Amino acid sequence: MTDHLEPLLLGEGDYGLATDLYQITMMASYRARADLSPQATSTFELFVRRLPKGRAFLVAAGLEQSLAYLRDLRFSDEDVAYLKGLSVFGSTDPAFFEWLRAFRFEGDVDAIPEGTLVLPNEPLVRIHAPLAQAQLVETFLLATINAQTLIASKAARVRMASQGRTFVDFGARRAHGFAAAMLATRAAWIAGADGTSNVVAAKKLGIPVLGTAAHAFIMSFEREQDAFRAYHEGYPDHCVLLIDTYDTHEGCRRATAIGPSLKGVRLDSGDLGQLAKDCRAILDGAGLTATRIVASGDLNEDKITALLADGAPIDSFGVGTELVTSRDQPALGGVYKLVERADGDTRIPVMKLAEGKITWPGPKQVWRHHDADGTWSHDVIELADAPAPADGVPLLRPVMRGGALLPEAFDSLDAMRARCAEGLRTLPNGLRALHDYAEPPVRIGPALAAMAEELKGTLT
Repeated sequence: MTDHLEPLLLGEGDYGLATDLYQITMMASYRARADLSPQATSTFELFVRRLPKGRAFLVAAGLEQSLAYLRDLRFSDEDVAYLKGLSVFGSTDPAFFEWLRAFRFEGDVDAIPEGTLVLPNEPLVRIHAPLAQAQLVETFLLATINAQTLIASKAARVRMASQGRTFVDFGARRAHGFAAAMLATRAAWIAGADGTSNVVAAKKLGIPVLGTAAHAFIMSFEREQDAFRAYHEGYPDHCVLLIDTYDTHEGCRRATAIGPSLKGVRLDSGDLGQLAKDCRAILDGAGLTATRIVASGDLNEDKITALLADGAPIDSFGVGTELVTSRDQPALGGVYKLVERADGDTRIPVMKLAEGKITWPGPKQVWRHHDADGTWSHDVIELADAPAPADGVPLLRPVMRGGALLPEAFDSLDAMRARCAEGLRTLPNGLRALHDYAEPPVRIGPALAAMAEELKGTLT
């Protein structure tokens, strides 16, 4: 784990207030309860109840930034003074604010590693900590994990649709702010993007940075061929020319004058499939059979699938807006729910019974099962302390104990990326389709099912 994105998330010392107000009011109430020890522990889990429409699975992402937040969570003197000045805290015991000054997260965290393919109701993160501490962190964890998991899941679909062709993140200019662009680049790389146009993200993440030129560069010259010549002179070993500023076919013909050192041409508008076929013929006719065709312009997984199904000879796809905003499903409904509370030394499982929002009780583990050929068969969500099912691989692993990061938490981007690639490789056929896929192969374990059934009759 490298913490390379922290400065783009918040300024130094801002973590304590990086939450919703009601988290802090609940913390103060917990601290004021005579029947609740300040060290009474609870367990919360972060999961997605239902997959968004058009998603057969999700790709877990965002854990690294979440762990950095938990490690560094503090309230500065300025933060405490600000809170004390809010009218809502006018009757709050001053001891609460002194407690905030010394606040440190002291909990245990288990999590599914980034890059893992996951299904509904599977806990991506499990927090076991004193109740007030576990409550505070909900907002930041949801914001961080929901966003990156959303983009990584979209990127995985683009990766599958690209069928081995190059796929580059072009989305920085269309993200919801530049911090979002940074995290989107990270999530897309985990899920299989081959690079990014985002220079600072490439530097910080250590991944390839790629790009061509804009229409403005072409139009800044009196003649298109002069622009092409100037760009080639500046970047003779990396020359990819944008050829659709005026007439695409004529632009392609002019580009061939560069000769064999022309690395590629980019199409950004019009009928990309037909233009790619026409340009391939022009390039090949000029002996430039190694020159690649790059396509961009509001691409997504469905458009890429259609282009390749029609035989478009496109070698590389630049995907921007549709990727970094996950335009078809722009939000992920991840939730963070209490699953166990403490009464003295007794641990009491809890569950929510609200219509459409039922939660499963107790701390849980997810067990992944594979067929004999290595294909992912199904998952079982079971109580964490239940006997391990035969042939299952546990997905949640310990990453923090007592507020301290464990060696297992330090996962490289290469490992995350390889994990996602392996997950996509072993996907069951029923989940490979972009649409009309099978039901998520996730089951509830017998111990968890029995606990839930027993609790339903006792909760009010």
